[in-house]
Amino acid sequence: MTAPTHRTLEGGGFPVRRPAAMGSLMSPFLLLDEMGPVEWGPREAIGAPDHPHRGFETVTYLLEGAMQHADSAGNRGDLNPGDVQWMTAGRGVIHSELPQADFFETGGLTHGFQIWVNLPSEHKMMQPRYQDIPANEIPKAVSDDGLVNAVVIAGEALGVSAVIDTVIPIQLIHVKMQPNSSFSHSIQSDLNVMAYVFGGALSIEGKTVEDGQLGLLTQGDKIDFTTSEKGAEFLLMGGPELNEPIARYGPFVMNTREEIHQAVLDYQNGTLA
Repeated sequence: MTAPTHRTLEGGGFPVRRPAAMGSLMSPFLLLDEMGPVEWGPREAIGAPDHPHRGFETVTYLLEGAMQHADSAGNRGDLNPGDVQWMTAGRGVIHSELPQADFFETGGLTHGFQIWVNLPSEHKMMQPRYQDIPANEIPKAVSDDGLVNAVVIAGEALGVSAVIDTVIPIQLIHVKMQPNSSFSHSIQSDLNVMAYVFGGALSIEGKTVEDGQLGLLTQGDKIDFTTSEKGAEFLLMGGPELNEPIARYGPFVMNTREEIHQAVLDYQNGTLA
């Protein structure tokens, strides 16, 4: 099964490309936004000013550009090309994601991803944490024939394991396949698995997934990918079916409407984070 994408604006008006099928079908993934690519002129770049989260994780993977994050607890850091921030909001975080000052002045290309990962009920109110992993510390792998490259953000690929610690078993791998290449990936058979193609075209289980499409894969312990003369670039994502009710209101993802109501009250009262 494949799902198309649509374009929308997020944060302060940042253009994103988003698969239309995100939701309970994709458990534990709640959202996948491809940010850009967009070329900003001087003093044009925008991001997401202060906003709250509770009950899930946000994963930001920057391919191009220069972003900075900050929160109400005083945490602060930069994201540069190839860097990943895995933020576990847990009981609550109020933070911002904005262009770095120098980048804002000069402009330039911004391209990346933000993914929302649901947390099971027992972890929704855990202590918030950040894992900021610079590009040079994220494990990379190359196939024996040199035609497939993988950035192993979470999980394992081509015999290489990630350094990021995840609350639940997550696979998040950036794969780039040269034209007329193949890639076989082993994965836990009980995980929901999908591939978001953002360059070229990919053949999975006999079906073609084009640029801007999300392929939803059948369960099994091995997936075979092939490319034609176009090659392909994609995110491979996998995670467990949580089998829990989802109550969602904007940046809050809980299990009941009562928990959402409490999150809103906590935010209004200044006790969320």
